[in-house]
Amino acid sequence: MALLLVYVVWGTTYFAIGIVLTSMPPLLMNAIRFLCAGGVMLLMALWQGHALPTVQQWRNSAVVGGCMVFLAMNLMGFAQKLGIGSGLMATVVTTMPMWLALWSRWGGERVPFTSWIGLALGVVGALLLALEGDFSATWLGAVLAFGAPLCWSIGSYASRKLSLPAPAMASAAQWLAGGAMGLVVALWFEPLSALGQVSAKSWAAWVYLLVFGTLVALNAYLWLLQNTSAALAGSYSFVNPAVALLVGVALGGELLTGWVFAALPLIGAALAFILYGQALQRWLAKFSPGLRRLLQSRSSRALP
Repeated sequence: MALLLVYVVWGTTYFAIGIVLTSMPPLLMNAIRFLCAGGVMLLMALWQGHALPTVQQWRNSAVVGGCMVFLAMNLMGFAQKLGIGSGLMATVVTTMPMWLALWSRWGGERVPFTSWIGLALGVVGALLLALEGDFSATWLGAVLAFGAPLCWSIGSYASRKLSLPAPAMASAAQWLAGGAMGLVVALWFEPLSALGQVSAKSWAAWVYLLVFGTLVALNAYLWLLQNTSAALAGSYSFVNPAVALLVGVALGGELLTGWVFAALPLIGAALAFILYGQALQRWLAKFSPGLRRLLQSRSSRALP
């Protein structure tokens, strides 16, 4: 259920963000979104009886929130403002699970060989899928775009390793910290009076981002980080573009070319390798001693 929420809800947020940015400044959009979400989660956590974070836990939450909420979300927004097309942005985001798997490997976690295969297939599928959209870019926009998934992966890995409070309180602390950082920067560049010019349609899309994109899907993702493999938690990055494309066709009147029909089977195969790769590896090894020795040697090299 957590995977389904992250796949579907975050896939639809591309469409919602486009609506919000038609009349709302990007820094303020993210700052007030995460401050509001953090406030809601803080009240929920206190109601559930969780203690407030310690000083160390606030510091750790600020590291995670600074990377994921403040840096990653705002770098993505500025990249799109500087000319990054939707196709290129969707492709760049697929590097996130690669980064996360790499940090996990360096940190001593075992990343199965089949997960690497799945991640590679997912990137290739997303590359083909990106041919459906605008692939334009500026050099500065491209740098910012690549920085977004890098910062997100660092924050994701840090959330797996640092001492944090209970999940609900951890979400609240991370979002409040990241939102506060964003608000400080926003006040330098974007006047609060700009919020008075936001259209009703943009506010409706912003509420969708707050409730579903943050309170529902982001909590599901944080749960996945704590309870599943890095590859599985990060697999959303090459599923979301497919969902976003289908939403664009259904709601935005976009047209599809033949690339999508080549990309979707690759993305499906990528998920199969990540979800069921080890079972497939054991099944194939029964029929091929050579393959069994190869996979065993790969697995032994993946160990710390």
